[in-house]
Amino acid sequence: DIISTVEFNHSGELLATGDKGGRVVIFQQEQENKIQSHSRGEYNVYSTFQSHEPEFDYLKSLEIEEKINKIRWLPQKNAAQFLLSTNDKTIKLWKISERDKRPEGYNLKEEDGRYRDPTTVTTLRVPVFRPMDLMVEASPRRIFANAHTYHINSISINSDYETYLSADDLRINLWHLEITDRSFNIVDIKPANMEELTEVITAAEFHPNSCNTFVYSSSKGTIRLCDMRASALCDRHSKLFEEPEDPSNRSFFSEIISSISDVKFSHSGRYMMTRDYLSVKIWDLNMENRPVETYQVHEYLRSKLCSLYENDCIFDKFECCWNGSDSVVMTGSYNNFFRMFDRNTKRDITLEASRENNKPRTVLKPRKVCASGKRKKDEISVDSLDFNKKILHTAWHPKENIIAVATTNNLYIFQDKVN
Repeated sequence: DIISTVEFNHSGELLATGDKGGRVVIFQQEQENKIQSHSRGEYNVYSTFQSHEPEFDYLKSLEIEEKINKIRWLPQKNAAQFLLSTNDKTIKLWKISERDKRPEGYNLKEEDGRYRDPTTVTTLRVPVFRPMDLMVEASPRRIFANAHTYHINSISINSDYETYLSADDLRINLWHLEITDRSFNIVDIKPANMEELTEVITAAEFHPNSCNTFVYSSSKGTIRLCDMRASALCDRHSKLFEEPEDPSNRSFFSEIISSISDVKFSHSGRYMMTRDYLSVKIWDLNMENRPVETYQVHEYLRSKLCSLYENDCIFDKFECCWNGSDSVVMTGSYNNFFRMFDRNTKRDITLEASRENNKPRTVLKPRKVCASGKRKKDEISVDSLDFNKKILHTAWHPKENIIAVATTNNLYIFQDKVN
């Protein structure tokens, strides 16, 4: 099935993917190989469950597809793990727990579950726990529904670990993890007259350690930082991050390609990264007028925007992610390429996730795209790129150099080369 989201948990031991069929598949890092560093990037299927089912909104005559838009892990508090998963309309809190013992020796129940006749019970037994094969169970603990008129594009857990936000095209709601029947609307950009609609919310995220701060990005290429201490409805932002447009690059497609598809705070909380169609930008939260770093992801596509518009690829929403130390950023591209940018050395690399190099321990070769002129032997021409093969979803292990990259229906896990 087509993978629609990828997310490591806080320790990196578990990796969750959501797909178009509403399923969540969780992979677990190999335990016994923690000592052998060469196999620390090996993940095996830990649990699979159906998170969402297709629904039908009878009032609006709309089908609600089951596709998982986002998964977010909660920090582990006890033996069980918890995660939030959402489709277009409904957010669910799932508990993933292990069971390796089962109770036996009930007085009123046979081992097969049938009830015994109480009159036949002559002795009193004390039930005992017996070991059994490990079972991983996923159970829905909370269902947060009926709060979004439009499609949910983001969920983000607050650093207080009690609340979270969910964002759709025009509104952002604040929820308490224990309360399902109400949420607070904290941003509402819906105009009174929908014909005056000029922009939509594309992504939203809470600050990693300041629980009153969150940002949301828009289809106009702006990022607004809001402080929930200022007012209950954060319609007025505290900061507006926007880069003035270069007039020399102005074209019919300028507005479409400036739309931000993802926004992510650095782990330190000092910076945030935004992804638009052609570039990744790093912003210092203390400087609003321009980004401190800009990395071109696939500048060679600027001349191809017309055909990308015709085949709708120009509307693809690429995500981006930070490594654990905030020194490298990663994002996807076409032809199953993904790009990494080292913020310290300013070096960048293009790698490919493909079936040809999926033998374990294969070292990935850097790829180069030839934009124009004479093509070198190992370069790929822009015209031969496959726009149906794209990497929209990527994730980076919070502590190690292990990355997860989702091509359309394959998940690739890479780790740095071990000597």
